[in-house]
Amino acid sequence: MSLDSKNAIYKKVVLAGDYWSHEIKKGQSFRIVDCKGNQAADTMFYALDNLQERYSAQDTINHQKNVYLTKGSEIISNRGNVLLTITDDTCGRHDTLGGACSAESNSVRYDLDKIHMHNCRDSFMAALREYDIELGKKDLNSNINFFMNVPISPDGKSTFSDGVSAAGKYVELKAHVDVLCIISNCPQLNNPCNAYNPTPIEVLIWD
Repeated sequence: MSLDSKNAIYKKVVLAGDYWSHEIKKGQSFRIVDCKGNQAADTMFYALDNLQERYSAQDTINHQKNVYLTKGSEIISNRGNVLLTITDDTCGRHDTLGGACSAESNSVRYDLDKIHMHNCRDSFMAALREYDIELGKKDLNSNINFFMNVPISPDGKSTFSDGVSAAGKYVELKAHVDVLCIISNCPQLNNPCNAYNPTPIEVLIWD
């Protein structure tokens, strides 16, 4: 049965290009809504009882034998534990390979003059500073790109492509342990991950 947004204990609209950090307690459900469609929500999860334990793309992909996430996918940590499970997904699939944009990657992929553009790694760092914990750049490991489309060709190559999401699509997860979630609502203007037009997302939490 779908969760009713009226019963959520927490709601927050994260504006285009902004960031968000919040604790999600064991047993709570967490939803990310793609408000306008084709937005990329770059997301990281850390176990609150040991912040050195966090989401691992390698372990998650190996566990489910699939590079895409969708309903039923388990989010696996670098210690081999299940952090969260995707319990509902109206988008269909989410990326584990594209990573987060940075000043350096923007300059390499697009042009040297893009190095000063707003990027997700800077947003992640701002979110960690706001949460006031002892984590830094070395702790920015792999991330999930919810709603982002990174097709894999038969020869194993990947590319950024138009999104597969739409306005109002959402992904919902249930926490198996207490986690810290940080999100960069991607400000990217140079590839079609968000149709060259960053838009808001909404996050909701239920007990």
